[in-house]
Amino acid sequence: MRRVVVVLLLAAAPLAAQDYRLRLDARFQSVSFRGVELDSILASAAVADSTGSLQTPDGFAVLCLPGEAYCTYFRPGPQRVGAPLVTMVGGSVWGFGVRGLSAHGTARLGADLSNDNAWPGTDPAVQLVEGYVQYAAERVTARAGRQILYTRLGTTGFDGANVTWRVPRQHINVAGYLGWGLARGVALPVTSPALNPLDDFQPQQRQIIAGLDADWTARLGEARLSYQREVDPRSDKFVSERVAVSGAVRPSAGWTVSGGAEYDMAAGWWGSADLSVGYATRTVTGLLEGRRYRPHFDLWTIWGAFSPVPYHSLRGSVTVRPSRPLQLHARGEVYRFDPAEVSAPLVSYVTDGWRAEVGATVEPRTGWIIDGGYSREFGPGAASVGGGASVTYTPTRHTRVTVYGHAHDRPLEFRYSESVLRVLGLDGGTDLNDRVRLSLGAMRYAEERRRPDAAEFDWTQWRLTAGVTLLFARGGDLENLPPAIRRMPGGRNAP
Repeated sequence: MRRVVVVLLLAAAPLAAQDYRLRLDARFQSVSFRGVELDSILASAAVADSTGSLQTPDGFAVLCLPGEAYCTYFRPGPQRVGAPLVTMVGGSVWGFGVRGLSAHGTARLGADLSNDNAWPGTDPAVQLVEGYVQYAAERVTARAGRQILYTRLGTTGFDGANVTWRVPRQHINVAGYLGWGLARGVALPVTSPALNPLDDFQPQQRQIIAGLDADWTARLGEARLSYQREVDPRSDKFVSERVAVSGAVRPSAGWTVSGGAEYDMAAGWWGSADLSVGYATRTVTGLLEGRRYRPHFDLWTIWGAFSPVPYHSLRGSVTVRPSRPLQLHARGEVYRFDPAEVSAPLVSYVTDGWRAEVGATVEPRTGWIIDGGYSREFGPGAASVGGGASVTYTPTRHTRVTVYGHAHDRPLEFRYSESVLRVLGLDGGTDLNDRVRLSLGAMRYAEERRRPDAAEFDWTQWRLTAGVTLLFARGGDLENLPPAIRRMPGGRNAP
């Protein structure tokens, strides 16, 4: 990957006279965290407390299995500090003498500046997220290189070619792509050493990916069809094959009906599906949605063997603006998991849950925004209750400062503890000019674990953030343009 970046930098040198846009977004964070360490003692050394539960002599709850010589338990791990510095570099170059020809790229540079070197995602230090050459004309757009596509089937990354054909009069677009796929969710091939935790299940070669997208748009709605196939070139067998349809209809002003569904052809079952009805005016916005969600796993992974269980949900939200400075909002959801088809006669568990939230936003005067809300949730394994508020002050259109606070209480049904979290933070940013933006933030996390044993310890910490965004550009600026001319009915120009 580093070789790719070096080649791109060398290739950019002769293009110094070309038009370009280059954006650098650097973010730094300092955060401390503490995990747990597995420990053990002799079963004969465990002592019983007043309830008959076994503990270590210093008060940690232990797990003692019949016939085992040792009992296991978890102690608090050492405090570790992460200081990740992540920079996103993205840009475009054009003006090669061929109308519609351009080059685009985005790279991610990451490093952990702490001595603990414990922050995930910083290896490899350089990742090429996107890098392709594009030719765009009225009816066709072609790309070659590393690309990321966003469809109903998810986010797809690959190294290859993508061609889109447009029929403007019929409002139809058809796109096809082919290439070597990237691992799901990251800009790395599935064979990358950074994904070594996959161990024996890691494929030896990158999968070949091919897909087709077609969409049609009209005044009253739109429709889209997506198909995608992934093949393991080593075994010449399917990794994944899915198809999805989606669409929306706008029957009258303010109303929208949309939905879609996915079918996993390789697994032979229906995936996720949804249907929603939305209504929007200047004073009221509402949404009612029914959804079925089923996770998708490639066939080479072991997770599909566990037969992922889908869940069904019904959720709604409404926002009301009774007056200009006041906005009220509420949302809620109920959900239920399908039967897991397993036998657990000694365990009682629930398969449904709900969540709800109410809140308000007030603008008492120009430049000030006050927002607050309260939420509750109850579901399998855990529940939560809490709320938060924030105050944002914008003295100018270039500067913003926000003070916020949150508090949550979360009982954990299967973890023998209750988590109480309180957050207080300050976040702000300013634009020094059109091409330089600075941001700073500080957060105080006060978290404690309430347990009846010695493992009741807090996770209180400070988190600091800082960022800078730089924009470099040459050619095609929208500066120093003459005033726009508004076209009047009948072809006359307004004065």
